Amino acid sequence: MKYNFDEIIDRKHTDSLKYDFAVERGKPADVLPLWVADMDFRTAPGIIERAVADAQLGIYGYTDSKEDYFRAVAAWYRDYFEWNVKPEWLVKTPGIVFAIGMAIQALTKEGDSVMIQQPVYYPFRIVVRDNGRKLVNNELVLKDGRYEIDFEDFEEKIVREDVKLFVLCSPHNPVGRVWTAQELKRMGDICLAHGVKVVSDEIHSDFVYEGRKHHVFSTVDPAFEDISIICTAPSKTFNLAGLQISNIFIPNEQIRRAFLRQMSAVGYSQVNMIGLHACRAAYETGRGWLEELKQYLRENLDFVRNYLKERLPRIKLIEPEGTYLIWLDFRELGLTEEQLERLIVHKAKLWLDSGAIFGKAGEGFERINIACPRTVLKEALERLEKAMS
Repeated sequence: MKYNFDEIIDRKHTDSLKYDFAVERGKPADVLPLWVADMDFRTAPGIIERAVADAQLGIYGYTDSKEDYFRAVAAWYRDYFEWNVKPEWLVKTPGIVFAIGMAIQALTKEGDSVMIQQPVYYPFRIVVRDNGRKLVNNELVLKDGRYEIDFEDFEEKIVREDVKLFVLCSPHNPVGRVWTAQELKRMGDICLAHGVKVVSDEIHSDFVYEGRKHHVFSTVDPAFEDISIICTAPSKTFNLAGLQISNIFIPNEQIRRAFLRQMSAVGYSQVNMIGLHACRAAYETGRGWLEELKQYLRENLDFVRNYLKERLPRIKLIEPEGTYLIWLDFRELGLTEEQLERLIVHKAKLWLDSGAIFGKAGEGFERINIACPRTVLKEALERLEKAMS
């Protein structure tokens, strides 16, 4: 490989949320962190070069994007996802959870119902409830090691709870599903029939494994453009979360105006300069780096799969179709949530994401981030094996 993903980079004492806040988050100081969706790899060289140039300029004033920024973003989604976006659709935000919050405030009122599909990325639940909306859960169904959508429950709850907004996670975090065009079409048709708007979080779309294809929700049926807010970002793909840049596409002018009014109401305008330039550099220069990264992640996944099969057979891998976050089933151990926490955190000295935070359906599971050097992954699994022996 041209890029060295085996390199160990010491991130301690850099104010890293992943490495420097264990004690503040209630964990022992010596845990090995594989929790938050933050990769331990140096990002693509073109991004670093642009960030260095920006830093050396020494002037960090107000910044916005021009046509070249849109061209870079549009080319990425055209080439990878056969999606032709228009300049007027684009709204830049500091993050996707922020965008979901703006959508909730713009398209619903206090007390309205918002649907999610647990076990799902836990900020969805938080941002719905903290905005005073009613949380409705269309729980995913685990069947023969693969999660499926309960479509009858999906539509029944939309009708019964008078759902106004559906927050879709596609690809799904943490269960790793890459929804088929047929699944997306069925959900979209139900939402269309009942006047439900859809916010689709597609931040993990660049990480899809062989035999799967990511479909942008609004491309599955032209009619879906009128009900969609499509949330994208380079942050997971190129590890830029700290630079706070997301690209939100809203084809429907009425929805877009409502979204922009809400952003104005909270006082937000321009994204930051380095994030803006990093995104453009990523999409213009990062393709080769990404292809090598995906190969390395596939090998990490193979390593975990084989290790569990050979040495930790009671822990079951929910085979991911996408993302670099894997979902492990510990239920065969027969432990309570408290006992599982003691095993993972205090005996194995690992900091993972407990499945319980993703909803009740996640109890007995753990989410683990495999976007790290293989030696780190090996150490984590060895710690777990020793703790279980």
